[in-house]
Amino acid sequence: MGTLVGHVAPGLGFLLIGLWHLFNHIKLHALNSHSYVSPPWFPSSKFKYLELLLIMAGSLASISMELFIGPDRHQPFDPDGTIPSNHLHNFEHSSISMTFFLYAAFAIVLDRIAAASRARYALTQLLAAVAFAQQLLLFHLHSADHDGPEGQYHLLLQLIVLVSLTTTLMGIGLPNSFTVSFTRSLSVLFQGVWLVAMGFMLWTPGLVPKGCFMNLEEGHQVVRCSSHEALHRAVSLVNIQFSWYLIGITVFGMSLYLGLVKVYAGKTQYFSLGEEEEDEVESNDDVESQKKSVRGNATSFIHVGKSFSPIDMER
Repeated sequence: MGTLVGHVAPGLGFLLIGLWHLFNHIKLHALNSHSYVSPPWFPSSKFKYLELLLIMAGSLASISMELFIGPDRHQPFDPDGTIPSNHLHNFEHSSISMTFFLYAAFAIVLDRIAAASRARYALTQLLAAVAFAQQLLLFHLHSADHDGPEGQYHLLLQLIVLVSLTTTLMGIGLPNSFTVSFTRSLSVLFQGVWLVAMGFMLWTPGLVPKGCFMNLEEGHQVVRCSSHEALHRAVSLVNIQFSWYLIGITVFGMSLYLGLVKVYAGKTQYFSLGEEEEDEVESNDDVESQKKSVRGNATSFIHVGKSFSPIDMER
């Protein structure tokens, strides 16, 4: 990070993952509103672990850029083996990326080894929460000088990460809550949008607020303001920008929900009481099984003129 590309590239990654999760959670809930269970990640139709492998590849690329490609000597240490002060933030950023890499790697291992255990979903959610907690901690205790507009951008970013962390932890105990999953996906999407906005607003000279300028400090371009009034104006503009983005993300999320529900909710089918219900408990915590439950026998309905809620035939 610390550059336009350093913010835009990971921002696009968060944006795409958030959008992918938002779409799939809405679709899954629309198709299985009565048996919805929130998965921590979604398999793709072509390759099951594509999402997780992309997270791992992006994390490795970020670590390589921070520690080996970005530094002038292509390694982050001083000749005496110590970490120079101007590379502390490189280690902080790479630590965040390493935690997300571990989340994706263990998610694959848990899915392959503990596929029959329901605990794998909770443990995967816990790993995601650890990654968000690491992200929040290191952004809050960042070694870089985040005074002025840059500091305000990072402060507001921490609020979004806090929402991602909180909803991820809530998802462990509330796996059937669509609202929790929806909010978490929307917050990850917002993280991506905000990181992209930071990259352009802080490292594009033409977008620097009036009365402020870009200054080279310790090998990095930093936005500084010429007066207290200019600084106050710049920080206020960041707050206004955040509020507009929040409104836009909210409108987008609700519009996407309404659109997808209209498309997929009508595909729910109803079946007679003769349909089997034996696999209902076992299939609900699996994404593919949830999708099949719309066509198969995961949920049974009485359909005589009108449809009613599921009925336990043993009562």
